[in-house]
Amino acid sequence: MKHPQSPRPGRGGRFGAASRSGAERRSPPRKVAPRSSPRRAEDVTPLNSCTLVGAAEALSATPHKRVLQADMQQPKLHKVLAQAGIGSRVEMEALIAQGRVMVNDKPAHVGQRVQQGDQIKVNGKPVRLRMAQQATRVLAYHKLAGEMVTRNDPQSRPTVFRKLPPLAVGKWQAVGRLDLNTEGLLLLTNSGDLANRLMHPRYGLEREYAVRILGALSDEERAQLLEGVQLEDGEAAFGSIQDGGGEGVNQWYRVTISEGRNREVRRMMEAVGHAVSRLIRIRYGSVVLMRGLRRGAWYELPDADVARLMDEVGLEPPVPMGRGRVRRVPDRKTGAGRSAPSSAAEVKSVGKPVRMPAGRGGVSASQGYIGEAGIYKPQAQRGKGKGRGKAKRAR
Repeated sequence: MKHPQSPRPGRGGRFGAASRSGAERRSPPRKVAPRSSPRRAEDVTPLNSCTLVGAAEALSATPHKRVLQADMQQPKLHKVLAQAGIGSRVEMEALIAQGRVMVNDKPAHVGQRVQQGDQIKVNGKPVRLRMAQQATRVLAYHKLAGEMVTRNDPQSRPTVFRKLPPLAVGKWQAVGRLDLNTEGLLLLTNSGDLANRLMHPRYGLEREYAVRILGALSDEERAQLLEGVQLEDGEAAFGSIQDGGGEGVNQWYRVTISEGRNREVRRMMEAVGHAVSRLIRIRYGSVVLMRGLRRGAWYELPDADVARLMDEVGLEPPVPMGRGRVRRVPDRKTGAGRSAPSSAAEVKSVGKPVRMPAGRGGVSASQGYIGEAGIYKPQAQRGKGKGRGKAKRAR
């Protein structure tokens, strides 16, 4: 049996009095906070914003002249709860269906909309929410081969989300996915509604790819791909096929398709006997992969282009925020983001557009595509115009 040791002479021990100098030096014991248990939906009460009641009082005290759209004033309950960080939208719908959510002391129902001033409780506990309108943001990212379009990879492979700018509220959502070995344009947005509509086959947004295959397509194979080939998950057909040139046995083609099934382009080419050695997405809907946007870099679409993209899928364009969108590109030395000109007019003043040459798996963008002007090569124009800057080339 171990006995407690006696304190050393002249020094304070566990059971003895401490010396004066030691007492003066010793800081008061810190309080140890209890370890928190894993969060559950019924235990979470976000505290990062004012309550709905408080928000309503603040709005009444400070009149806001901007007129919001109806869906902005009255968002759906499950969406508001998800934005508060309590759980996913699906989980919030389940809570509502189970009768565990109350709005103004009445059971909520799935699809219910809420407004400023409503008192919301989850499992009997009031929830503090933020219902302020958020600007819809869209990034155009140049994905590298070997990157995963996922947040957590069990094999710890690099993911595209590690290179994106942080969001104060919400998270970036990928518009569809590109498989591990596919590169090119990947759109990301902070709006779940926009992401879902851009991916939904109902809106028929074309995806355009530059694909390099082993061998050339015969007329019969080309016709078969346009009419439709049978895959294990159903029939698939290209909307168009254009020759892209090539050398030797490797041939480039530009193909369009209006859906995004897993490895669909690769499987279609394999169905007619051609292996794909390289695949690059160069367009998604009206957004093209900009020449000069280096692999692993991203570009934020200006507000006007975001509004146009939303209009294409039947969403109401956001209310102007009264500020220009600033695109960010990595610094050459540090890799950190730096601000670049936020409007095409500023960029045009310092350089000429760079087009991706045809015949090399690239795309010469048609008039009217978002991003067709590309990222411009900087030209030194010192002393030519106040406020002008150089366009930064993304790494």
